[in-house]
Amino acid sequence: MLRDSRSADPLLARSDDTNDRGRPSYRSSSRRTSPLPSRSPINRINTTTATTTTTPNTRAHIAPFSTSPPPFARRSTATTTPTMMRSRSPALTTAAAAAAEARKRYTYAAFFLVVCLVSFTVQTMLASEIQHERGWDKAYCMLYLTHGSWVLLWPLQLLVLWVRRTPPEQGWRRFWDNHVRQLRGIALVVETRDIKSAAAAAAITTARSGAVYGQVGGNSASGGLLEYGHSPVKYLVKATAVITSALTVAGLSWYLAVSMTTPSDLTAIYNCSAFFAYAFSVPLLKERLRMDKMLAVAVAIVGVLVVAYGDGGNGGSEESSAVVPGESEEPVVDPGTRFAGNLIIGVGSVLYGLYEVLYKRFACPPEGMDATKGVIFANTFGSLMGGFTLLVLWIPLPVLHVLGWERFEVPTGETAWLLFISVIMNMLFSGSFLVLISLTSPVLSSVAALLTIFMVAIVDWFVTGTPLSGAAIFGGLLIVAAFVMLSWSTWREMNEEERRKQVDLSGDEDD
Repeated sequence: MLRDSRSADPLLARSDDTNDRGRPSYRSSSRRTSPLPSRSPINRINTTTATTTTTPNTRAHIAPFSTSPPPFARRSTATTTPTMMRSRSPALTTAAAAAAEARKRYTYAAFFLVVCLVSFTVQTMLASEIQHERGWDKAYCMLYLTHGSWVLLWPLQLLVLWVRRTPPEQGWRRFWDNHVRQLRGIALVVETRDIKSAAAAAAITTARSGAVYGQVGGNSASGGLLEYGHSPVKYLVKATAVITSALTVAGLSWYLAVSMTTPSDLTAIYNCSAFFAYAFSVPLLKERLRMDKMLAVAVAIVGVLVVAYGDGGNGGSEESSAVVPGESEEPVVDPGTRFAGNLIIGVGSVLYGLYEVLYKRFACPPEGMDATKGVIFANTFGSLMGGFTLLVLWIPLPVLHVLGWERFEVPTGETAWLLFISVIMNMLFSGSFLVLISLTSPVLSSVAALLTIFMVAIVDWFVTGTPLSGAAIFGGLLIVAAFVMLSWSTWREMNEEERRKQVDLSGDEDD
């Protein structure tokens, strides 16, 4: 007898009762409304201008708004119009996020590529002036100073972050704590290659430092490296020592071979590091063999060979394989000595390609991490390499001085200023190059570095008036074409990778 029905009133209902326990009916406008304000968005907006006292007059005033169904009312799926409940497709959202992240990475990469090209061109011209015109030909000492200057990358970056801090009124102590916590979190992700833990760490960065480090793994019982108490310092020390040693030996091979072989051989062989970077990327970075990439690398190497040998073997070279075509005649070198020099520079080429891949594998955040964090950690690791150089690699300096192989002399006057500017330019080039590898790939970065061959030749043309030969122009255009091909291939890969990472992360959130 007390059964509620929508076709008749309850038998024992009072005259002031309403159907549906105070909820308004959307079938008839004659039914009374709830004494409570409606929760629809329209009513919430309009009640801000109405009297908030619950009176019959108030109810009468808001009744016209409450008698229409709210936009998200629960109704039958058969009769509900899907327009109000329609949401953006997850696939479209994922694709847009992936494209935005890839675009951000390429924007950063383009900026640092310009810095690379400009700074290296200036450094090359200054190094040539210091060694050949000023007579301060101290190969290892210059290598020590230029690589040691990388230690300034992190302090300069810290200054930039401090100036651009958010909010601007943030104190130094809080800024420092957040920066150290961020670096530690990125370093742990670099060590574990676990991007999902990075997302978990980013979600709790405002918690206490101990809580962040304890929860970053997401499972305190897993025994993983991301648990509280694990420090990435030991890993970073080992990675810094191995990667810096590979780079230093590669650089020394150039200095050893420069007097044993011809400049053309030196340029051509050393720049084959792009090929070795791709070869090492397959087993170490699990990179797929792609025909477009292999073709781009082959075109780049052909361009270098054309520059080196196309005009009869005239050329000059610097440490990072910049060549100024037509600068000097090819020297006559004993065949046995030339062969030994080519072997040494060949080892250096292999080691330089290995250095780039080792850095990408063991010192860069995995694909899918925010590009800004990649830039921050690249400069930080560059400072670690500079610190290792200053603390360890000074040992050969007194040995070379005692043996008489390279007398240590402090430059003075204008030579000292030119050396200082050259060292700063190398710091900018190396820091930008590390960022470029971190954001893209060792292969693209290697081919991009080959653009300096063409740029140095053009600058030398304007400075000294030495015209470019046909071989230099044709070889330079081949290198540019190879870079464009490789950039397009890398852009497609980055989009695919970001899309896959976004799908993985969205799937974990749904779980």
